[in-house]
Amino acid sequence: MKRLSSSFFQSLCRYPSNQMLLPCACLQGCARGQLDMEGALTARDRVGIQDFVLLDAHTSETAFLDNLKKRFSEDLIYTYIGTLLVSVNPYKELDIYSKKQMDIYMGVNFFELPPHIFALADNAYHTMLAEANNHFILISGESGAGKTEASKKILQYYAVSCPSTTLLDNVRDRMLLSNPVLEAFGNSKTLKNDNSSRFGKYMDIQFDIQGDAVGGHILGYLLEKSRVVHQNHRERNFHIFYQLVKGGEEDLLHQLGLESNCQHYSYLVQGECANVASINDKNDWKTVRNALSVIEFDERDIQHLLGVIASVLHLGNVQFEPDSKGYATLNNSAELLWTLHNNTMPMPLDHAIYARDALAKAIYGRTFTWLVNKINDSMENKDSSCKTVIGLLDIYGFEVFYVNSFEQFCINYCNEKLQQLFIQLTLKSEQEEYEAENIGWEPVQFFNNKIICDLVEEKHRGIISVLDEECLRPGEATDLTFLERLEEKLDSHPHFVTHKLADKKTRKTLERGDFRLLHYAGEVTYCVVGFLSKNNDLLYRNIKDVMRQSKNTIVRECFASKESDGRRRPETVASQFKSSLLGLTDILMSKEPWYVRCLKSNESQQPGQFDDVLVRHQVKYLGLMEHLRVRRAGFAYRCRYDVFLQRYKPLCPATWPYWRGVAAEGVEVLVQHLGYLPDEYKMGRTKIFIRHPRTLFATEDAFEVCKHDLASRIQAQYKAYWQKGQFRRQKETCCVMKAKGRRQWAVKVIKKFIKGYMARGEAKTTDNSEYLAFVRQNYLNRLKDNLPKMVLDKTSWLTPPPVLTETSEILRQLHMRLMVRKYIRGITAQQKAQLQLKGITSVIFKGKKDSYPQSVSQPYVDTRISQYIVYSIPIVKYDRNGFKARPRQLILTQTAAYVVDDAKIKQRVLYTTLKGVSVSTLSDGIIIFHIPSEDDKQKGDLIMQCDHLFEALTKLSVVANKQSAINVVQGSVKFQMKAGKEGIVEFSSGQESMVYKDKNGHLMVVSDAVTAAERGLVACSQTCLCCLGQLLWPLPHNLPQIWDQARAQLVRITCFLLTFILAARRMSRLQ
Repeated sequence: MKRLSSSFFQSLCRYPSNQMLLPCACLQGCARGQLDMEGALTARDRVGIQDFVLLDAHTSETAFLDNLKKRFSEDLIYTYIGTLLVSVNPYKELDIYSKKQMDIYMGVNFFELPPHIFALADNAYHTMLAEANNHFILISGESGAGKTEASKKILQYYAVSCPSTTLLDNVRDRMLLSNPVLEAFGNSKTLKNDNSSRFGKYMDIQFDIQGDAVGGHILGYLLEKSRVVHQNHRERNFHIFYQLVKGGEEDLLHQLGLESNCQHYSYLVQGECANVASINDKNDWKTVRNALSVIEFDERDIQHLLGVIASVLHLGNVQFEPDSKGYATLNNSAELLWTLHNNTMPMPLDHAIYARDALAKAIYGRTFTWLVNKINDSMENKDSSCKTVIGLLDIYGFEVFYVNSFEQFCINYCNEKLQQLFIQLTLKSEQEEYEAENIGWEPVQFFNNKIICDLVEEKHRGIISVLDEECLRPGEATDLTFLERLEEKLDSHPHFVTHKLADKKTRKTLERGDFRLLHYAGEVTYCVVGFLSKNNDLLYRNIKDVMRQSKNTIVRECFASKESDGRRRPETVASQFKSSLLGLTDILMSKEPWYVRCLKSNESQQPGQFDDVLVRHQVKYLGLMEHLRVRRAGFAYRCRYDVFLQRYKPLCPATWPYWRGVAAEGVEVLVQHLGYLPDEYKMGRTKIFIRHPRTLFATEDAFEVCKHDLASRIQAQYKAYWQKGQFRRQKETCCVMKAKGRRQWAVKVIKKFIKGYMARGEAKTTDNSEYLAFVRQNYLNRLKDNLPKMVLDKTSWLTPPPVLTETSEILRQLHMRLMVRKYIRGITAQQKAQLQLKGITSVIFKGKKDSYPQSVSQPYVDTRISQYIVYSIPIVKYDRNGFKARPRQLILTQTAAYVVDDAKIKQRVLYTTLKGVSVSTLSDGIIIFHIPSEDDKQKGDLIMQCDHLFEALTKLSVVANKQSAINVVQGSVKFQMKAGKEGIVEFSSGQESMVYKDKNGHLMVVSDAVTAAERGLVACSQTCLCCLGQLLWPLPHNLPQIWDQARAQLVRITCFLLTFILAARRMSRLQ
């Protein structure tokens, strides 16, 4: 298409402004219309609203759910509430997490693309870099909603999008592979989720000032240790137990005293679902073992860690029977040999069972803490320079079961604190943006759940304080006495009710051992049975002493005497959790927040099902409507002036096609023209604030209409412009053809040409003589301008007409020989010797050694050290035992090769004793001289690294006449370290070259991969060498008659023949 003149665009600009409604910049934006947030508003009837802030009925739960369901039905699982991301678990694989998708979202404005977890991760990352402050991403939702998967996707995105080096890749590998390890030890199958996290996890990803991920740190919260000794029906213990039993190697299981049958272990059969269709324990075991190695667990740590897991299983099989005095006695002491080495003491039967289970929980819980610390050590950032972090908080969501116990109480207390933090930070960020833009802040009415948090954590009156007092109180304290104390202290609290305090109607829904809390998410009834024992989590002191004497270093470290040996009772579980939660709150308050709210679409985990009742319940207890109300309390939409003006300027005559003034003034003119009412918008310092979504929708609808109208007008204008140009050209041609003399001349020439063409195959006559002369002259003229410029060019010779076929072939051969002759006459004796050596190198290495192409253009020298030696070159020699690199000189004489260090001969190899020479097929420079082991004077085979491998081996093959002894091998090479002892050199390709000793004792040689262009240079170089070696053949004496006709033309052609100068060097330059 020809370039359009400026008059075309000027003609567009002369159209009335109310008709021309779209600039060219908007046309480019139209291609991405479906990706823009506002552009997608036109599809809102089909796929819903991408941002709930733009939902007109923002106070309606029904409208909120309808929008979620509409998007879910189209596999659009992500929706925004401002910068909060709502994710609905589809329970199926979606093709939206590929590397291509990651590239699309890198460095893009948050609302420019459809909602995605990559968009949130990318904007958190770039905001952190731009503002040099810390951020965190809070991922919440109930079990099975996809929190763990969301955390993985964010980590994977950072692993791909951040800059990459070998060191940084190691850090990222450890962060990514910490997930399967923590999932194995901290996740299990529950009724709601086959891979439910039974602990809270907060991970800090540390970045340096360039944005490189340089380290990480993990904090764990409230591991559900009770699951080690008890599982409900259709639930499992932690994954690691089943992975070890099912996937462990036979030797490992025998060493640990285990059998590959889960039914043999009491702690694994209580839930009656050791086998789960969606879980492959054997494959997961391999993943965990590999991850432990990458995270830098040595074999000793791994053996001791697995020993701890096995001891817990053996401990669960320890059974007691009462003796005549009622004391517990062991009936399977063999199991105890794997645990405490038969250290026992008399105690009642129920105390013995409690002590066994308490020990199992303590061992597992403390080992989990040790594991987290070990992972943190491997990810620790050794650089103390300035760095920023992005935290990932994967925390358990609000839990409401048929029977709710101490664990649910702690989890729901955690969610109350996070909800309180969530509202505070949301209101804070909104208020700060309003103040920054000089927009009046309107107070927002919202439910403040501080009253519920105080109910749980208040000193002396809160539930945790009462629970701790009851655990520490002397006398017979039980779960029911704890409930009575609660009723005494909280009898008038509006959010607390028990069977005793409830009215007659409510009392019917409560058991006598229950109490009910009115959380922000709704009512939850808790059963007090087990509250005291779970809160105490006590372990007999003598059992701790035994653990400190364990042969297992992990157990000794976990039960180290850092704990007080005095009589003071340890802190209760609830108090520990309260303290850690307050610490977490302080951490989060110091960072900028981002939120991901995960929802379950259905309880049965089936794809395509959307349970309205279940989703409505989650929307309520996650506080999504509350958050939406806060975001919509003021203005539903805000946008920078330049962005708003660039998109909507065609809607106003004054701003189309260009606005020359300040962007804020242009926006003011635009909204006045569109008829915005004063209460519908506010002008901030850098942004326009629009109060109602319908105002934005009306603007967007007008923009969609004008976009199509303008496209039609542009198309019509271009067609008219193009047709006018065609008509003008045709008119000019007709005017020329009308000239009388021109027409007669054209007729004569055409007739003559046609006659000559018809008789072109006959002998020369008056009819075809001019035509044949024209054909010859035309071909020779074209040939003169298109002669091949290189000897290797075999295809560009012009195809001749039939009358010049023989002449063309003679000219082609003559041209080739002239180029070859001129090059050969310019070759010196030294260059000839170089070509001969290159030919020998080609015979030995062509097609065998990857780095051969690079050596073609490098000239060989007689010696690289002294002119009095046949050949010499610096090398790096590797010791045979430790493979230590030592700089040496290799000197070739007429009879032997010498390895010299500072004028001292280290080794002498006679050519007559040299059995062979080995090199690899890759691009490395390793050379191995194989020397007979019977020679007592020799120390073994010689391993060297040479930068000029081809030159050195070619010289060796000429001087020693050992061309057939040079072997190019693939994979690995065995060599004699000394008599009777062999070593191995292994060759492989990688991203960068390196030589090192592997753990298996082999010498590992890693070389750069060779490109296809370098391989192609081998064939071209060989062809070049063959062409240069040709001899000129004599010119023929009896040229055909047609040669006389072309002789004059031939003289002119030979003046334009180009020489083939240094073909090999030209090819190397191209490379």
